[in-house]
Amino acid sequence: MRDSGPPQRFTILASICVLIISSAGVLVATECAAEEVHPGYRILRTKAFLPADFDDEVFEDLWRQWPAEQRRRAEQATPSERRQMMFSEYGMMPSPDDIGGGKALGYVNDGRGGWVMNCLTCHGGKVAGRVILGLPNSHLALHTLTDDVRATKLLQKKKLTHMDLGSLGMPLGTSNGTTNAVMFGVALEALRDDDLNVHLNNPIPKMTHHDMDAPPWWHLKKKRWIYADGFVAKSHRALMQFMLIPKNDAKRFKSWEDDYRQILAWIETIEPPNYPFPIDRPLAERGRLIFEDNCAECHGTYGDNWTYPGRIVELDIVGTDPVRLRSLSPAYRRKYGRSWLADYKPENVKERPSGYVAPPLDGIWASAPYLHNGSVPTLWHLLHPHERPQIWRRTEDGYDAQRVGLEFSEFDELPSTAETPRKVRRYFDARNPGKSAVGHDFPATLSDAERRAVLEYLKTL
Repeated sequence: MRDSGPPQRFTILASICVLIISSAGVLVATECAAEEVHPGYRILRTKAFLPADFDDEVFEDLWRQWPAEQRRRAEQATPSERRQMMFSEYGMMPSPDDIGGGKALGYVNDGRGGWVMNCLTCHGGKVAGRVILGLPNSHLALHTLTDDVRATKLLQKKKLTHMDLGSLGMPLGTSNGTTNAVMFGVALEALRDDDLNVHLNNPIPKMTHHDMDAPPWWHLKKKRWIYADGFVAKSHRALMQFMLIPKNDAKRFKSWEDDYRQILAWIETIEPPNYPFPIDRPLAERGRLIFEDNCAECHGTYGDNWTYPGRIVELDIVGTDPVRLRSLSPAYRRKYGRSWLADYKPENVKERPSGYVAPPLDGIWASAPYLHNGSVPTLWHLLHPHERPQIWRRTEDGYDAQRVGLEFSEFDELPSTAETPRKVRRYFDARNPGKSAVGHDFPATLSDAERRAVLEYLKTL
C-alpha cells in the first residue's frame, strides 16, 4: 500500500502505549509499557463477556462478500493489504498494543480464534487517521459486517450467533458510524425481571429504532447522569447492560460487577486529546469570552477550575431531533429504576426527562460528527445551523482543519451508485427519521466574527 509520508508518533493512552502510524493511517509499530496498564483496561481487552461473533476463518473470508470490483482488488492484495482493506470496510481499529491477542481494538481474543465484541467497538475510534481510546468510532459499519459474517458462516456451514440472528429483525445502524444501541438495551432488558433472571416468554415492547452517535468516554468523569437524555445515574452497573444476552444468566452476569467497577475506574482516567494543528491563540481568547457569555451556562467552563452543570435543555428549546428522547417510554424507564441495574433505586432514574443533556465539550475537535445522532459533520456547521448538509459522505482519514471536523462531500440526492444497503450506509441522510440535523440554533444569534472566534476557542478544549 502507498505510504504518503513518514511515520507519526501519537500517544493513545499515556499509561499504556504509543501507536506509531503512517500519515496514511497504516499501523507501523507500537511501543508499550505493560506494567503501567490499568487493570480496568486489561479486563476490557482480555475478558470475553459475550460469545464470539465469528472466528478467524470467517474473518479471513469476509472479502468474498464484497461487490465485484472491490472483491477483485482484495483477491489481488497481499494478506497484510487485504486485512487493512477489511479493517477499512468495516470501521475496525488497529489494536494499540498486544493485549488483544492480535484482534482489532474492539474485539477480545477468546483463545480459540474467536472474535468477541467489547465496548471499544463503539468507543475506540480514530480521527485524522489517529486511533484514540475512548473516542466514538464514527467509522463503524456494524450492520455491514454482520451481514457479511452471516453470509460467510452459511457458506462455511457454521452456526449463526446472536448478532447474526438479531440483525435480521433489528437494524444495527443505518449509517456507518452510528449505532442503534439504545434499542439493543430495550430488547435485552425486556427478557429480564428486576433481579435480572431470564424470562424468554416476556413480550418485547414496541421499539423505535434510531441511530445514535456514541459519546466520548473522557466526558464520563464530569457526569453524574448519563446518556443523551441524562436519565440514569452514573454507575458501573449501567455500563453492563449490553452483556444481558440470555446466555448470561443473572448469577454469571452479577459476578462481573467488580470487573466493571475497574472498567469504569479506567474510563475515568482517560483524558481528551489535544488539538494537533495550529491555533490562533489571541482569536481563541476572544472566543473564550464569547463562549463564556453565551454557551457556558449549559456546557460549562474549562481549564483548571472547570465547571459542568449537567443541564438538560428542554426539547422545545434545543429543537434537535426528538426521536431518541421519545424512544424510551416512562414504563421502560420505571422498570429500569426498579432493577438491579439501578441498584433497585427508582431515584436513580428520571422517568420523564424533558430534553437532551448539554454535554461537556472537552476534546470536541476530535469527536465529529455532532449532535446526539451524529448528523452534523463539522463544528463550523454546528455554529451555522442553516448551512448544515442533508446528505453527506465522509472520507476515511481526512480532517477539515478549517471547519474543524470531518472531511466530507455533500450531495443533493443519494448518488445512483448507492444501490445497495451496504453502499447507502456509507452516506448520512438527514432527511430520514431520527437523523435530522435541525436544532441547537443558539449560535445563529452570534455574528460571523464571533462564531469564528468561538470556533477557534473550541479547538483548545
